Amino acid sequence: MTDSRVNSWVDPARRIGADLHLDLSESSGPGGRRAALTRALRDAVRSGRLAPGTRLPPYRSLAADLGVARNTVADAYAELVAEGWLSARQGSGTRVAERAEPLRRAERVPRKAPPRARGPRHDLRQGTPDASAFPRAAWLASCRRALQQAPNEVFGPGDSAGRIELREALTEYLARARGVRTEPDRIVICSGFAHALRLLFGQDRSGGGGVLRGPLAVEAYGLGFHRELLTAAGVRTVPLPLDEDGARVDRLARERAVLLTPAHQFPTGGPLHPERRTAVIDWARARGGVVLEDDYDGEFRYDRKPVGAVQGLDPERVIFIGSVSKSLSPALRLGWMVLPERYVGDLLAAKGEREAWVSVLDQLSLADFIVSGAYDRHVRRMRQRYRSRRDRLVAALAEHAPHVEVTGVAAGLHAVLRLPPGTERSTVKAATWQGVALDGLAEFRHPDAHEEDTPARDGIVVGCATPSEHAYGAALEALCGVLPPAEEPTPGE
Repeated sequence: MTDSRVNSWVDPARRIGADLHLDLSESSGPGGRRAALTRALRDAVRSGRLAPGTRLPPYRSLAADLGVARNTVADAYAELVAEGWLSARQGSGTRVAERAEPLRRAERVPRKAPPRARGPRHDLRQGTPDASAFPRAAWLASCRRALQQAPNEVFGPGDSAGRIELREALTEYLARARGVRTEPDRIVICSGFAHALRLLFGQDRSGGGGVLRGPLAVEAYGLGFHRELLTAAGVRTVPLPLDEDGARVDRLARERAVLLTPAHQFPTGGPLHPERRTAVIDWARARGGVVLEDDYDGEFRYDRKPVGAVQGLDPERVIFIGSVSKSLSPALRLGWMVLPERYVGDLLAAKGEREAWVSVLDQLSLADFIVSGAYDRHVRRMRQRYRSRRDRLVAALAEHAPHVEVTGVAAGLHAVLRLPPGTERSTVKAATWQGVALDGLAEFRHPDAHEEDTPARDGIVVGCATPSEHAYGAALEALCGVLPPAEEPTPGE
């Protein structure tokens, strides 16, 4: 039997190209034999088996060797010439392109895997909700409805103000739940409170110029991250003293704006007193200033009546800022600004012509989530859960550490535990050693706060929401184990 007859019995898709060692065994994959030949030639050049300048066989010869049609080889060559792997010149045939350098394989040096960072055993940090409680089924249902009902324009660039469906849903919801007075055209969607500050003060990554200027009055206790963000924007922050009635707005002077958390002061707790709410509006009117209202924890209250937004007192003097980071999840990156009419145009100019931050599909999903009533149901359910956790925290402290005062628990997702003088740092350190993550109160104090205006007190900020339901009991037990003991009375007392 001749060699040609033996070769005729071999499946052409398994034949090896003479000298080139091209394996077309994957010709049944996407694109058939032409695609398999193209991949094989590309891999041969990339790996260095076909060096730059190597002349390839003519179409007919390679086609005969591989048992494929001549046009299959011609098309594969043409594609690789177009990609730059091969070059073809009249009279000199097809060659491997000179610039097609083979892949240089670096010497493989065994690397030790970096040690995995151990997270805390018990996470009692403030600022995040219970991630295990995210309403997956209800959110998925809203996503499906939003996608099915979305008009074709949704898949275009997007309006920088945000989808009208979400702005309309927020207009109704904020009026009903928070006492906000607005219209959809005065709402701008953002990715959260920090993004809102960047837009307002000119630190948006898209290069926006900002809307407001400093100096900005802030509460003597607040998030250091926000102060750092403002400092990076060139904004000087001036601390306002705090007492049991909230920020001392009577101390406002030449500032152009003031940032407040009037629904639930962060982190000390408690709402802004009604007289001070009125007073800060009077200040804004007299000075031509503006109030930035951070609606922190505004939807979670337990032992007091709902406190409406300061924005409702004068929509033209307040910028109301909210998000779903506490009510749903910070992972969604969805927030909103309710603006006085005079700021809308400048804010949109700062943000840019197209939505570059917030997914339009997420916006539509949240709009459906609100309109369908799922958002209200979720907030009510979480309000009950967090109230139960608050009660368990208070009960555990009453039993195991009755000398520790608990404050700021009428609303919100955290509590402040007042500690004996001089014990905050050692308590935070002991908590770290025991795998309990929490924050010291001093971390939130403005560096320029005056002792005579707002006396510094030792304490820790404990988040009630972060642990999952099944882990909360163990977290409370660990917390009580790191708290300092009661002060010993001095002899003679």
